[in-house]
Amino acid sequence: MRIDRRRLLGLGTVVALGAGPGLAPGPARAADFPTRPIKIVVPYAPGGGADSVARIVAKRVGETIGQPLVIENKGGAGAILGTEQVAKAEPDGYTLLLGQSGPISINPAVYKSLPYDPVKDFAPITMTTAYPYILVVNAALPAKTLAEFVALAKAKPDAMNYGSTGVGAANHLVAELFDAKAGIRMTHVPYRGTALAVGDLVAGQLSVVFGDPISVLPHIKSGKLRALAVTSLERSPVAPEVPTVAESGYPGFEALAWHGLFAPAKTPPAVVALLNEQIVKALQDPATRELLVNQAMQVVGNTPQAFAAFIAKDIATWKAVAADAKVSVE
Repeated sequence: MRIDRRRLLGLGTVVALGAGPGLAPGPARAADFPTRPIKIVVPYAPGGGADSVARIVAKRVGETIGQPLVIENKGGAGAILGTEQVAKAEPDGYTLLLGQSGPISINPAVYKSLPYDPVKDFAPITMTTAYPYILVVNAALPAKTLAEFVALAKAKPDAMNYGSTGVGAANHLVAELFDAKAGIRMTHVPYRGTALAVGDLVAGQLSVVFGDPISVLPHIKSGKLRALAVTSLERSPVAPEVPTVAESGYPGFEALAWHGLFAPAKTPPAVVALLNEQIVKALQDPATRELLVNQAMQVVGNTPQAFAAFIAKDIATWKAVAADAKVSVE
């Protein structure tokens, strides 16, 4: 999936091997690690996109690192419970987090208080995957392009309603960002999950959803939904005929969802370096890449430094959007 690599990788390479600047090289790189299984906490229920990424990557890393990587699903509270668990875990490299844009970048923007600090409490290892949102409308809506959709929305303020996966969720803020850029005002309808929102869009109960590719592509192909734009800076190969929001009149518009692996803060740099090397190597494996691409995701694999820089920018972006839209969660 073609997404602007410069932003994802902080001007680094697409797949980066080795420890990177500031991390211990050579023999000091935790030669005795790992000596037992490594746990990856996924702060969501089994079966979703984050869970799939974790299991695909864990299988390959376990084959090369000499120890199994065991998945522990701990969902609830907007992914806060599982994320907090890793933030407070022993910083020895044996408990990792499959982090996502929601708990790491979005939650700090919308929650008044969190039991973890996404920057201070974690050591980024690498971004594994990323994907854009697809702006989809019901096929019966008389809008064939993004410009036509915006014209409809401007003609009837608040008449267009959009579904999200909840107040303060990632696709809620993406819609708020688009409202601001397009100068329109839509009505927010929060749901408890993507499937429910997409189901109501297919049924004609909603006007638009910013959906993840895996959830909306089957309905686009069936003709029940119409894709008007993708939120990456470059077109997506999973829907190459769909223009970007940026090329549709809103230069620079970008909103990405992503997954990545984290260790607790204060994990030895040598351990972080070794994990980065092994995970990025797994992401290079053709069979692993194919499995992830089949989930409609782009495989990334960057350095801890580039990942940390991306996160800092992402948090700043969504804090500004939430503040402007006055979105908050108790």
